[in-house]
Amino acid sequence: MIDNLEYNTEREHLIIPEYGRHLQKMINHAKSRETKEERNKLANAIISVMGNLQPHLRDVPDFKHKLWDQLFIMADFDIDVDSPYGEPSKEEIQARPEPLKYPQNHPKYRFYGNNIKTMIDVAVSWEEGELKEALTYTIANHMKKCFLNWNKDTVEDDVIYNHLLELSDGKLNLKDSEEDLTDSSSLMRTKSKYGSKNNSNKKNNNSNKKKYSNNRKRY
Repeated sequence: MIDNLEYNTEREHLIIPEYGRHLQKMINHAKSRETKEERNKLANAIISVMGNLQPHLRDVPDFKHKLWDQLFIMADFDIDVDSPYGEPSKEEIQARPEPLKYPQNHPKYRFYGNNIKTMIDVAVSWEEGELKEALTYTIANHMKKCFLNWNKDTVEDDVIYNHLLELSDGKLNLKDSEEDLTDSSSLMRTKSKYGSKNNSNKKNNNSNKKKYSNNRKRY
């Protein structure tokens, strides 16, 4: 009896381990049948079992098509049955996707982020007018806020104007503008306002809990 024990290292490799070894043996048994009629009958029965083992696939569109593809994959594309969706191509299924090309951006001023360059390019492409001027000032204020997040000290507007001029290749120039950017204290106050609100809510919740615990009867 001990001599008949099977170890996983000696068993056949499972192509899709999620279905288990018994389903793999069922597919191998279907492959060994001589008549195509019997193979088709066994293949449809195996598809039903696979659907019961993977109930989440029923919410996927054309889930039976996916099950038939998995049947051919576990059979190593070496089974002669009539699939309602046709036999899949081994090369197409085993083909690897193309590697994703990640943006290799190395901005000079990283504290502004990568999106600020996209915003500047959009502003440059706009026609001259009030909308472009408003967008330019919005970008400059956002740059100032990002700068303050990186450096908590105050920053002069001229620094932001010079950076904006440099990042836009000299196309967005606010150095001669008479309008000032938003005050640094106002930009930082906007961020701390929500933090103080959350802190006050926490204090109120803690006081309510303490009040409730004091009034609660103890048995």
